Amino acid sequence: MALIEMPVPRILVVDDEPNIAELLSVALHFEGYDVAIASTGAEALDLVRTYRPNLLMLDVMLPDLDGNEVGRRLRLQGEHVPIVFLTARDAVQDKVEGLALGDDYVTKPFSIEELMARVAAILRRAGEVEAADASILRFADLTMHIDTHEVWRQEGLIELTATEFNLLRHLLENARRVISKSELIDNVWGYGFSGDPNIVETYISYLRKKIDVVEPALIHTIRRVGYTLRLPREA
Repeated sequence: MALIEMPVPRILVVDDEPNIAELLSVALHFEGYDVAIASTGAEALDLVRTYRPNLLMLDVMLPDLDGNEVGRRLRLQGEHVPIVFLTARDAVQDKVEGLALGDDYVTKPFSIEELMARVAAILRRAGEVEAADASILRFADLTMHIDTHEVWRQEGLIELTATEFNLLRHLLENARRVISKSELIDNVWGYGFSGDPNIVETYISYLRKKIDVVEPALIHTIRRVGYTLRLPREA
C-alpha cells in the first residue's frame, strides 16, 4: 500500500549566506516542508510569484533590496504570504518595523528548534498545515493516519498495537513538548489507571524499537521530566 500523498507546505528561504540557507533548508526538509532558496530580494519577489510559498523566511540584510523593502513590495502587490524575518538587528525599532510587515521577527543567532516551532505555529494560524485534515498527523518523516490506524516512516508501514498507537498519537499531537509520565498515563491509559506507572517506560521502549529503527531518532527521554517527540538537538 502506497503512502497517501498530502499537500506539503512550501517555504521560501531568502538569505545571501549559503551556509545559513543550507542549514535552514535541511531543517525544514526534516520537518516535512517543501523548500526553495533565494539569495537576493529580486529573486525572492520572482519566486513568490512562481513558487507560491505558504511562508517566506526572509533575511533583512540582503545584497540588493533589504528584507523590509521586499516585504513592503509584496504587500503593495497584494501578496499576503506570512513572513518570518531573520536578522542580526535587535534594536526595538528594527523589531517594530519588521513586525509591522511580517508575522515574526527572529534575531541571529537563533535556535533551529525554536525557529521550527515558530514556523509551525504561523502555518497553523494561516491554515496551511494539515490541521485542515485532523485525521492526519505528521512530524519529520513520520506520518500517522488516524482514521485508518496506520503509521508510516520513510514510506514504510509500521504495525502498532492499540496502546502503542494511542501513545504515539499523544506524542505527535504534542510534538516538541516534554510530556510527563503522569500526563501520558492519564491520556493513554486513563485517569482511573492504578497499575504500575513504569508501564510508560515499557511502552516507550516498544515504540522506539519500531519508530527509531532509522535515523534520526525522534523519541527522547528527558531525565526526571518526561518524554518528547522531536529531532535531536544540535551538537
